[in-house]
Amino acid sequence: MTYFDKFIGIDWSGAKGAKQGGLQIAVAEPNNDVPKLVLPNDGNLWGRDDVFLWLSEIVKRERALIGFDFAFGYPHHDLGCYFPGINKNPAHIFGLWELIDTSCLGSSNFYGGSFYKRKELPFHKYFLSPYGKGELYFPRKRVTELFCKKVTAPHPTMKCIGPANVGTGSLAGMRFLHKLKKNLDKEIEIWPFERKRDHSVAVEIFPRLYFKQSGTNPKNWQDQEMINNALRYFDSKPIPQDWVPKREDEPDALLSAAALRSLASNPAIWSAPDDYSSEVKHEGWIFGVA
Repeated sequence: MTYFDKFIGIDWSGAKGAKQGGLQIAVAEPNNDVPKLVLPNDGNLWGRDDVFLWLSEIVKRERALIGFDFAFGYPHHDLGCYFPGINKNPAHIFGLWELIDTSCLGSSNFYGGSFYKRKELPFHKYFLSPYGKGELYFPRKRVTELFCKKVTAPHPTMKCIGPANVGTGSLAGMRFLHKLKKNLDKEIEIWPFERKRDHSVAVEIFPRLYFKQSGTNPKNWQDQEMINNALRYFDSKPIPQDWVPKREDEPDALLSAAALRSLASNPAIWSAPDDYSSEVKHEGWIFGVA
């Protein structure tokens, strides 16, 4: 599973609203040209609905490796379930996505905050959110996050406040994945849960990991030399001399696309989760963690 027509890095956003300034997309071709940022048709900001429509067209005509910067699942290996104390826990990852989507159906544009906002449901107890620290919240880690910690540590997937808020984005992302499977099952598979078909593939990415693997610091996101050093590590040509990023999400998307292209040809990257298959089928795996 190494040949793709496109490599798409998506720096995700879980923010509320129709458009998200932090949502950036970069596309790399199967050569070593520098990836290019892609704007929506109106030339303004992406919304998650826009991304879904755009990707739907791409996967129908091309085979793409698509990286999303959000957690595809929650910790499961440590306690044997996603939500300890709840009788009807999802039995698998697809059930988790369906549960989250069903609980948030009243929220448009894949927004996921309703999952921890709705007090009539038990799930708010497991999150650190703008509405407080749930009584059952603690910073659990997935297996892939424990391995990733050797390079850089991801934040807890159920943390939904602060600058390292990955939780709300992951909720929106899991709603997005649920609809991808529901609407485009014949065109796309979601790794590492599915590995049998010859279609486009969606993987979980972590841009900070790729910067750290290249020996660079993403805090210096306006530094062209830093960006080019990171791109060079993943066999990419440099950015144009006159290009300066407007926000840190842009280099994140660019490097993610370049990393996807470089890593996709390495069998060890695809097989990294194999020794932990029982955990991975519930939790997912970050592409590039070995």
